[in-house]
Amino acid sequence: MVTFFPMLLAVALLGYAFVSNVALAVLPHEPMVIWCGPRLGVFTTALIATAGTVAAAWTDHRLFARSISRRMGPGGTVQRWFARAPFAVLALSGLTPLPFFPFKLLAFTARYPRGRYLAAVAAGRLPRYLLLAWLGVAVRLPTWALALTCLLLLIPILRVFRWPTPNAS
Repeated sequence: MVTFFPMLLAVALLGYAFVSNVALAVLPHEPMVIWCGPRLGVFTTALIATAGTVAAAWTDHRLFARSISRRMGPGGTVQRWFARAPFAVLALSGLTPLPFFPFKLLAFTARYPRGRYLAAVAAGRLPRYLLLAWLGVAVRLPTWALALTCLLLLIPILRVFRWPTPNAS
């Protein structure tokens, strides 16, 4: 018999992985994957997070690729570098903690095919999520520590939403 909590957690992880990876999302996904690792299992967590990420990548490609490629036009040196091995660039960038959106823009401006783009995203993110979920199992961090980590990772984004300062005049 399947209990309700793991199913609910799996759906929450899928949704969170989607929201934290779609468009120019600013939510950090690492703490959620680390937290779900010991609760859902390493492989289950990684597969669900990868599915949410691939769904977000499909959405991005479907909604933004054509308009971005039209607006950006042909690229220069960076675009030529990307064209040498686009799959490897996308997959390796998915493994790193670097922001993914510049690589996403490169793929869209190069008119990289959707199927290959999704495969590269999955190939890069699955090993990363496996590692993060394993970290959650190997190093049992308390929930408050992961929540604090999530808040700390949001600090750079908060600069965008500055409080208005009163005018001195």
